[in-house]
Amino acid sequence: MAVERLNHIPVTLDQKEILRKLQMHKEKEGERIQKLMEVAQPLLAARAVFKVCYVDARLEDAVVVDGIRFRSKVLRRHLDKVERVFPYVVTIGDGLEERARAPGDFLESYVLDVIGNIAVAKARAHLEEALRNRFALDGIATMSPGQIEDWPIQDQRPLFSLLGDVESSIGVRLQESLFMTPAKSISGLYFPTEVPFFTCQLCPRERCPSRRAPYDESLVQEYGIKDKR
Repeated sequence: MAVERLNHIPVTLDQKEILRKLQMHKEKEGERIQKLMEVAQPLLAARAVFKVCYVDARLEDAVVVDGIRFRSKVLRRHLDKVERVFPYVVTIGDGLEERARAPGDFLESYVLDVIGNIAVAKARAHLEEALRNRFALDGIATMSPGQIEDWPIQDQRPLFSLLGDVESSIGVRLQESLFMTPAKSISGLYFPTEVPFFTCQLCPRERCPSRRAPYDESLVQEYGIKDKR
C-alpha cells in the first residue's frame, strides 16, 4: 500500500499538564507558562506519515516486514501472531525548536523544549487514535529503534526506507548520526496487541520524564534480553 500522510494534526496544549511536567506551581509560574504556551501554539506544525505493511517472515531474533529485516527479539515476539503493522514518523516541525534555541532566557528555552516534547507526544497519540479507528484495532502498541538496546538505532534506516521520502512528505530528515531533524520527531512501528505493552517496562532508567509504565524485571527475563543496570 502507498504511504499516507496526516497534515495539520491538532495539538492542544494544557497548562496543568505542562506545569506537572515542569514540577511547577500555578500560583508561582502559571502566568509565565501561559504566555509561553501562547508563544508555542502557533509554532506547532504537527504532521505524520505512515504505511500499512505486512510481516513476511519471523526469524529467531528478527522479523521481516515488506522485505525489510528488523533485528529485535522483543519485536519478533510481539509480531508472532501479527500480520499487519504500521511504520510511522511524527513531527511537530522545526518552528518551536528554533525558537527554543534562540539566545535569551535559559528557563524560557527549557520550558519551550518541554512543551515540544509534550506536543510531539500528543501528535503521536492523534496518529494512534486514527489507526485505531480506521483499522478497528482494540489494542495497539509501539516500539522505536534505539528505544531499548534490543532494537538498535541502526534500524532507523530500514524503517525510513519503508516510508519513502519522509523529508519531502513531512519535512523529517534522518541524519548520518541516525537522529532525526527536526529533533521533535518520533519514528516507530505500531502493531496490534491483546496485552498492553510499553517499552518502558524493559528500561531500568529510573528518572525518565517520558516513562509510561514501571520497569518489569520479570518481563526482561521473559524476553531473554540483558538487564543493563
